[in-house]
Amino acid sequence: MKFGTDGVRGVANSELTAEFALRLGRAAARVLGRPGDEHTSPEVVIGGDTRISTPMLEAALAAGFAAEGVDVRHLGVVPTPAVAFAAQRSDAMGAMVSASHNPFGDNGIKLFATGGIKLTDDIEAAIERQLDAMQPPIGQPGRIAASDDAVMTDYVDHLVSIAQGRTASSLRVVVDAANGAASALARTVFERVGADVVVIGDEPDGTNINDACGATFPATVAEAVLAHGADVGIALDGDADRLIAVDHTGRVVDGDHIIAIAAIDLMARGALRNDTVVVTTMTNLGFHHAMRAAGIGVVTTDVGDRYVLEALADGGHVLGGEQSGHVIFADHATTGDGMLTAIALLDIIARSERPLADLAASAMTSLPQILVNVKVSERVPDVAVLLADDVARLESELAGSGRVLLRPSGTEPLVRVMVEAATAHEADRVANDLATVVRARFT
Repeated sequence: MKFGTDGVRGVANSELTAEFALRLGRAAARVLGRPGDEHTSPEVVIGGDTRISTPMLEAALAAGFAAEGVDVRHLGVVPTPAVAFAAQRSDAMGAMVSASHNPFGDNGIKLFATGGIKLTDDIEAAIERQLDAMQPPIGQPGRIAASDDAVMTDYVDHLVSIAQGRTASSLRVVVDAANGAASALARTVFERVGADVVVIGDEPDGTNINDACGATFPATVAEAVLAHGADVGIALDGDADRLIAVDHTGRVVDGDHIIAIAAIDLMARGALRNDTVVVTTMTNLGFHHAMRAAGIGVVTTDVGDRYVLEALADGGHVLGGEQSGHVIFADHATTGDGMLTAIALLDIIARSERPLADLAASAMTSLPQILVNVKVSERVPDVAVLLADDVARLESELAGSGRVLLRPSGTEPLVRVMVEAATAHEADRVANDLATVVRARFT
């Protein structure tokens, strides 16, 4: 297996096996681990989501780290950003067993370097090389132990701190925890900021993570918002590192709008460092138009929150993210955090005394955008190069009024076709034309 957009991911117990997880733990320890002194050993904190396969893979991964002399602390079922937080606080490595938004039959492993930092391409390549050249372990094994509850208490305190003591007591909020990693924390977190909270999707059974719920199925939280007369809906994904919001009418507010709302708010308060925000190539053209009108610069990266994180660090910027709902407040976290972002959004709504629908509409207007996911026989990492002539032909038909983006999924055998155009009809026509080409070549 190879690293994709965010760690390694595949069908649990088939593509992603316990044997591989053990080897990955050993390889990661050799590449990422810092030698301990005579009194201490390098350390890794490991968390996981609610999938039935997670405990098996987590145990194997822990064994791999321990075999290389790394002390392991199990955090239990926690969100991915909680792992990054614990790693940053302890100056340790981090690992999360989760396939994020994928169905329960898949699983994955995300790794963090010491301090809770996502891995660069070079580091991932080094770990892959180590996997291919694995040698028997040498020396004493590390210890494996459960973490104490203080880590999660501190994490919740950290989330709440972004509101700087302000409350969302005027808001009724529906939170969909996707039957995932935030299931046990969501109610506590949002009650701590004073919201009137309704929590759904918080009864994981090992197989229902992301099943007709969460960020990939916002219709569920939208229905609950209308049923409960709520002001806002928050849908997390399986490992809670991203969110999709819903306004009081049940309309979806995606990551582009959330980032635009946050950027404009930070700019108005003089807190948007460098007056710049970082987004990816999937970000809607309407976002770019809105930021230009607001006097906010935009840095664009490849798809993947780790590329956003790199650009944030390189430029000293404070806000970035993806249309899919990964939003990064760089002064507060080393990765995207769905619950932290939700608290920041609720704080803006409460301070402005404006409904989310109003904030979203005034922040930006999306151009019609069509995304078609084409299932292919196997991953095609160079699909954009192979079909460059087809992309150029279709972009010329748009005559400068839109754009065409073709890219492989980093985690699944899919090719993503994204088209923006002046009208939905035109975007749909071009997207389906290109999807037909992809199917003919690669299925």
